[in-house]
Parts: sequence; C-alpha cells; structure tokens
Amino acid sequence: MQRQWRKSTRSSAGGPECVEIALDQNGAGVRDSKDRARGGLDFGFAQWSRFVGAAKNGAFDAL
Repeated sequence: MQRQWRKSTRSSAGGPECVEIALDQNGAGVRDSKDRARGGLDFGFAQWSRFVGAAKNGAFDAL
C-alpha cells in the first residue's frame, strides 16, 4: 500500500522547516518535504503516540 503523505500545518510554503507525515498500518513515517528522495524515519504506533503526547505537553517548546 502506498503511503499517503501530508504536509504539517506548521510548515510554511517557503520555510526551511517542512515536514510530512504518513500514517499507515505499521505506525508513522516522517520525512523532509523538500528532500523526499532522501527517505524518512519510521516509527511504530507506541513511539509515535509518545512523541505526539510529549509535543502536546510542551516537552519540545524550549528546543
């Protein structure tokens, strides 16, 4: 099954931080939308859930 990638709503059209994600039966994939040929990172559902939860709780705000 082909992944359906979508660009983050936080990414700007011309900005340097552009991220795409794709959710599938295995978890989530993350890649740089400006360098798609380079590939991306794959995360299982548990890993992705922990990351999203930490982001929502502000764990990365100071970075």
